[in-house]
Amino acid sequence: MRILTLDEIRARIDDGAAIDSMRAALMAHSRGEAQTPMPMHLDIDSGEVHMKSSHRLGGKYFVLNMATTFGGRGNGMMLLASAETGEPVAYLADAGHLTDIRTAAVAAMIARELGRKDQSIGILGSGIQARLAVRFHSRVLPLKRIYLWGRDAGHVASCAEELRRYVPDVAIMSSASAVAAATRCIVTCTAARAPLLVESDIEDGTHITALGADSPGKQELDPEILRAADLVLADSLVQCEKLGELQHAPDQRARAVEIGAYLQNPTPARSSVADLTGLGIEDLFIAESIYENRNV
Repeated sequence: MRILTLDEIRARIDDGAAIDSMRAALMAHSRGEAQTPMPMHLDIDSGEVHMKSSHRLGGKYFVLNMATTFGGRGNGMMLLASAETGEPVAYLADAGHLTDIRTAAVAAMIARELGRKDQSIGILGSGIQARLAVRFHSRVLPLKRIYLWGRDAGHVASCAEELRRYVPDVAIMSSASAVAAATRCIVTCTAARAPLLVESDIEDGTHITALGADSPGKQELDPEILRAADLVLADSLVQCEKLGELQHAPDQRARAVEIGAYLQNPTPARSSVADLTGLGIEDLFIAESIYENRNV
C-alpha cells in the first residue's frame, strides 16, 4: 500500500484542475454513475467525526474518507482501495486537507457556473475553510475586496492576514449582516447551530454558498432565505434534507435542484443559495487524482 504524506499531497494539487474535477464529480453523482451512501457521523464529547465513501460504477477504486474536528482543529485521512480485490492501494495522510480542498473547489465552481462576476466576496467564519474559500474563488472571480466576519477577533485578524495573500483589500466587519449589506456573493463556513443571516439581511441579486451545515442540527441561514431565492441548489438532495440547510426548510426540497443536474441544464438566476454537505464522490475523484498524480 502506498502512503502519501501531506507534503506529497499538497505538491500534487492544482486549484484550477481541482475545480474542474469537482464539476465532473457532481455531474457523475446526479447521473447516477456512482454509489455514494449517506455519511456516518460520530459526535464525541471533544469533537466530531465524519465518514464518507463512494465507488464510481466500473471504476478501479473505492474511497473511504474520515474527516474530524477536535478542539477546533481538523484532521483525517483518505483510503483508496481496489474495486477488484478490496485491497488498500493508497493511504492519503492528508490531515483532512483534501476534504477542505474539495469543499472550497465545489464552492468556487458553483460561482463560476452561475456566471458570477463579483469583485467582492463576503466570508462568514475564520477557519481553514474561510481561507480556502478565498483562495479558490480568486481563481474564478475578479476579486478586489473581501468582507470578513467571525466570532473570535484573534482568529479573524489572523485569517485576514492570510487572505491578503490572495486579495490585498480585506475589510473586517462588525457583524454577519454588515457583510451581507456590503457584497452580493457570500460564503458561510462556520459550525453554527442557529441562523447567522436572516432574509431581511440579503440584498437583491445575492448568491450564498452555505458550507457549514453538514450534520443534523447545524444551521447558518434562516429558512426564509431559501424560500426567497430564485434558485436553490443542493450537492445531494438526500443529504441536504437531512444534514444541510434544507433540513430546516423541508418545504423547499421539491424545488431544489442538484448541482450536477443544474450543470447539465443551467438557467439564469438573479438570487441563489447553494447548500453543500460534502459528497463521497468528491472524495473519490480527488483521491484518485492525487494517487495517480494527475496534478489535481
